Amino acid sequence: MLSKILVVIPTFNERLALPVTLAGLFEQQPDVDVLIVDDSSPDGTGKWADEQAASDPRINVLHRTEKSGLGKAYIAGFEWALKRDYEIICEFDADGSHRSLDLGQLLDAAAEGRGDLIIGSRWVPGGEIVDWPKSRFFLSRGANVYVNAVMGLGVKDATAGFRAYNRAVLEALDLSDVQSQGYCFQIDMTYRTVEAGFRVVEVPIVFVERELGESKMSGSIITEAFTKVAGWGLTRRRNQLRRLLTRSTPSIAT
Repeated sequence: MLSKILVVIPTFNERLALPVTLAGLFEQQPDVDVLIVDDSSPDGTGKWADEQAASDPRINVLHRTEKSGLGKAYIAGFEWALKRDYEIICEFDADGSHRSLDLGQLLDAAAEGRGDLIIGSRWVPGGEIVDWPKSRFFLSRGANVYVNAVMGLGVKDATAGFRAYNRAVLEALDLSDVQSQGYCFQIDMTYRTVEAGFRVVEVPIVFVERELGESKMSGSIITEAFTKVAGWGLTRRRNQLRRLLTRSTPSIAT
């Protein structure tokens, strides 16, 4: 029988980091299943993952023929999970920045029904960042302040990529409509989850700067997030105003 929990790990050139990540993950959570979504990594990440999957039934591999971004990789993973009846679907980085030790907190919150989307947050009390340069620190902190100011989601770490979704959330959302990438993908999914009426809960985690491989952050990802958040903020505020006016307008008896 399939596990009820799936951890989706997108990869592109993570051959060095992935073995360490999987070892730590299974040490802390030996009963979860893993789906590695590999974008045809030229460094052999996908081939190595296939070799592990051949001997460990907990490991699954989804190969994609092109590198089309983090967002589409996760969407492909979500769709794969929903077809196989997983109840909790997690996002997890291959590079070691998400600690396997912290995954238990997200899974506990999801299993106890504290929220429909559980976010491993760097910016709630108890959250911590280790070994980040000041530029990354201020970029992430500033991005989340900007998101809250413009969109009013009430989420401290809307850009976080360490998450656990109840399958009901992913079933309710139109995943085919999600085109965002990177930072923007996480904000987009948070926005859609809140707008759909689901509960978002944040638990503190320790985020560790990657030691192996290279960061996928780019200027285009930051620009996409900035511009799309502005548009989503206008839409959300307009919808809030419309709902407020609808509630405050007295009905006329006929």
